[in-house]
Amino acid sequence: MSGEPFIKVENVHFLYNAESSNPIAALKGINLEIQKGEYLVIIGHNGSGKTTLAKHFNALLLPTKGDVWVKGMNTKDRSLVRDIRQTVGMVFQIPDNQIVATIVEEDVAFGPENLGVPPDEIRRRVDWALEVVGMLSYRNRAPHLLSAGQKQRVAIAGVMAMKPECIVLDESTAYLDPVGRKEVLDVVKKLNKEEGITVLCCLHILSLARRYGTRIIALKDGKLVFDGLPEEIDERKFKEIYGEEAEKVEII
Repeated sequence: MSGEPFIKVENVHFLYNAESSNPIAALKGINLEIQKGEYLVIIGHNGSGKTTLAKHFNALLLPTKGDVWVKGMNTKDRSLVRDIRQTVGMVFQIPDNQIVATIVEEDVAFGPENLGVPPDEIRRRVDWALEVVGMLSYRNRAPHLLSAGQKQRVAIAGVMAMKPECIVLDESTAYLDPVGRKEVLDVVKKLNKEEGITVLCCLHILSLARRYGTRIIALKDGKLVFDGLPEEIDERKFKEIYGEEAEKVEII
């Protein structure tokens, strides 16, 4: 792949409680280039920096030092935050925290309504997004009656209805059973392959990272310790990278 990267992370450091006497270094000099159309999986144990890095991709967090660029837009430029967040949509761990309406189709419409999208176009987007995630027949259901996997697919539809070029999943399958997890990851793979959506997915299971990603990066203690193809990080390589901490991440 060539040309300017879709997302560029340049020497990014991030401190929690940066102004306190006891700051916590969550990211330590991350350099990363992501091309449009990639399915990048980020792996690592809890506390490795996965979520912190993910939140930098749509300006939910800003670097303490360094820069993040999204389609040439610096996330530190507060005048560009709206454009950046329309470009990069985010799906969080717990869908209940992202679902705001009492009817599925109203929830999916919420984002485009806030963007000022005309009503006819909103209807088209809601139909399209629900169909893509396999939830069109549930459009009139109450979200609280859905399974966890179905709720997460509704949350993804809500992001997709805003027509982002990139979707970030922050451990979005962590609380799902194997069936729900497969439902969600299959939908995201479909979005990547058929719709050309760039996917950045935080996962804590190596086998799933290798199955779904086109590229894997591994974080350890806030540092980038691996960047390569799925076939380049087998169980042996994984244990070599993480040592005793390998037990904190599921392999199968």
